[in-house]
Amino acid sequence: MKMALSSARAILGRHALHRNVMKTFDNSQRNVLCLSLNYSTVNIPLNNNIDADSIFDTSEITPNKKKLSKAMKAYLERAKEYDEFIQKEKKEYQIGKRHLANMMGMNPEEFTQEDVQKSIEYLFPSGLFDKKARPIMEEPSKIFPPRKEAEFDESGRPFHSMFYTLRPNFYESLYNMIEELEKLNKLEDEELRKGLLPNAANKMNADASSWVSLTDLQNLFLENVIDKEYENFINAGERLINHPYSENAREFIMKYRVTKALLSDGLMVLPLEYDNQGRPFVTVKDSMRKSSEGVVKVLGNGSGKITINGKDITYFKRIQHREQIIFPLIFTNMQDKVDVEATVWNGGPTGQAGVIRWGISWALRSFVDAELIEKMRLAGLLSRDWRNRERKKPGQEGARRKFTWRKR
Repeated sequence: MKMALSSARAILGRHALHRNVMKTFDNSQRNVLCLSLNYSTVNIPLNNNIDADSIFDTSEITPNKKKLSKAMKAYLERAKEYDEFIQKEKKEYQIGKRHLANMMGMNPEEFTQEDVQKSIEYLFPSGLFDKKARPIMEEPSKIFPPRKEAEFDESGRPFHSMFYTLRPNFYESLYNMIEELEKLNKLEDEELRKGLLPNAANKMNADASSWVSLTDLQNLFLENVIDKEYENFINAGERLINHPYSENAREFIMKYRVTKALLSDGLMVLPLEYDNQGRPFVTVKDSMRKSSEGVVKVLGNGSGKITINGKDITYFKRIQHREQIIFPLIFTNMQDKVDVEATVWNGGPTGQAGVIRWGISWALRSFVDAELIEKMRLAGLLSRDWRNRERKKPGQEGARRKFTWRKR
């Protein structure tokens, strides 16, 4: 009897099943051990030569199905609503596209998105200055934000280790930045042990690119990032770029940076140049206003010093002209970060102040990001003022003014 019990225990241990011995009883033909299992009750003959696989048929064992968590049910409902909404919008877009093609007298089957944009510009000529206020017609998937995938399994357990931070993708990127920084520090220590110092080639040159905007970062992470978190993100990225060996982390850094965009008029941002002291600078040579002309040079790593024809800003007597000059610096928050050297000739103080204002604005594009360039454009800082004094007409007192009519 003891040998039979030990044999049964060995079989049960082999299959790792939870069991409780209910009772044993003596049968006239054989001794049977009745076991109560989690799935079913099995009668096991008390015999040393027992084939366990013939006793435990796992194909008949059906575990309990996992119930969907409330979070998963809510996600599935939202996903279904989103898919139905997108399908509806796509159908309406296709209908509108066909109507637009018929209005333009074109084949709807060959009507591309580029044709849609041209048709809208033709039918709705808009003088709105802000691009966001202009009418658009694009695929719904490009207009509406994409749906975020499920972040947890059926039981409600999250996949991401930082799920409970509410912004897992954002904080994961910060964590990865710290990892990259530690790798660079380790590399720097190894080079110092070898007696090698970092040179300019080991540091990444980020002048031709800028950090993504807050909106682009939110679209990248599909998360709502607030201004303070965005500021912390940029500060962490700047620490990484300013590392002496940041060139080794270029691939990671460029995930969150974009090349400086072209302006709306199609002109490229002026590239930065460097003097003998390593200071970046930009020179604008074709600055004009009325009959005044000039050359404006903006130098980085400055203190806000302004030099006009060898004098300071008191070169202009009127406060209005001085405000015209410093306005681009204040607008871009660069008043204490750059120095300005301007040489102007011809014209009067108003024209010369306009020359310097436009030259500073045009040069500051090389020191700021694309988002701020767009704000400068909306503020009118990048638009040249081609207005000039209108000529006097013959038979008149001035350009528009007439002589006073006298009866006698």
